[in-house]
Amino acid sequence: MIQVLTSAWALLFGMFLLMLGNGMQGTLLGIRGEIEGFDTFAMSIVMSAYFVGFLGGSRLAPLMIQRVGHVRVFAALASAISAVMILYPTFPNVAMWTLGRVLIGFCFSAVYVTAESWLNNAADNSNRGQALSLYMIVQTLGIVAAQALLVTADPSGFVLFVIPSVLVSLAVTPILLSISPTPAFATTKPMSLKALMKVSPLGCVGMFLLGGIFSAQFGMSSVYGAEAGLSVPQISTFVATFFIGAVILQYPIGWISDRMDRRILIIIVSVIGGLGCILGMLMGEVFVLLLVASFVIGGMANPLYSLLIAHTNDFLEHDDMAAASGGLLFINGLGAVLGPVITGWLMGTALGPAGFYLFTAILFAVLVGYACYRATVRAAPLPEDTGSYVPMGPTATTVAMEIAQEIAIETELENEEAAQKPAS
Repeated sequence: MIQVLTSAWALLFGMFLLMLGNGMQGTLLGIRGEIEGFDTFAMSIVMSAYFVGFLGGSRLAPLMIQRVGHVRVFAALASAISAVMILYPTFPNVAMWTLGRVLIGFCFSAVYVTAESWLNNAADNSNRGQALSLYMIVQTLGIVAAQALLVTADPSGFVLFVIPSVLVSLAVTPILLSISPTPAFATTKPMSLKALMKVSPLGCVGMFLLGGIFSAQFGMSSVYGAEAGLSVPQISTFVATFFIGAVILQYPIGWISDRMDRRILIIIVSVIGGLGCILGMLMGEVFVLLLVASFVIGGMANPLYSLLIAHTNDFLEHDDMAAASGGLLFINGLGAVLGPVITGWLMGTALGPAGFYLFTAILFAVLVGYACYRATVRAAPLPEDTGSYVPMGPTATTVAMEIAQEIAIETELENEEAAQKPAS
């Protein structure tokens, strides 16, 4: 771990600042939209736009990097992010915010691709798993810490938009000045969706559903808080608790997943996540119980991402794992685009804020039902024959996914070698 920090501290610190900016702008828009009088469905379009841009960026960023290089792409897109954050309060209308969110989603996706390539270059086979875990933790902690900054100024003014803009600008400096050499860049051609669906129907359906769950959580939680009449400190705490649950429960669930049928664990985790949604829907007026619900939902949804990847890998040859990662990411992105829109539509009906939880509860329930069905039509591999669980976050790009697949393969090969050695 010390070696990773020594070789990649500038990258990790820069990513922390970037996530501070990203976490602030996502929550702040939900609060400011309420102040500006935007209706819930309009805000759902704004929030969905981020995932449209992110999905596009994940497809085009590799081409941009191959064309002009990491440094130019990183610097140009970070500058664009900083500019858009300043423009939000300058042009407070739905069309401009939607366009800005598309651009920011696109830019962040490309920035992540660039950073993850640098991270992979800074690590080696002995510490690549630690580097990826540390990177994911830094990302999540950045989003959590960003929520605390929301109470430092009035959300109806300009200051809270200036802060993330400055943070993103500052994030570029240590990364561009301290990281060298620029890594080579190559990505694997993705497996076709038809072939991927044939290999792992549960992995594909689960990733689509999980895209909706995560985007509703990441994109609409602040909108829910504003609609429910929470104060700014309460909204920031509420949003942060989703990601605190993700950090705390990611590794215990991962440890369990390597020791049992992953489909059963997917069912259990989804049931618990659905119960968290029901708690929030029925007891949302009690703030403490609202935090319990967000902790449970975030703590179940984020590990499910890694669980579904690991489950898919259990039915893939090593050579196909990297190719499958691109397809899984695309499927997840499609679900993410739809999540905020459907959530906003439900919240705009007679359901009101409770629609936020109803949509997520339905997705968890569908995942439970489909996983139960798949368990009846396909035998599960023995735990000792499965690959390793590698912690991942829903913000990961194709580069991080491919790094995770490499780690899973290396771990599996090491375990096989250890099992073949005679006992001394």
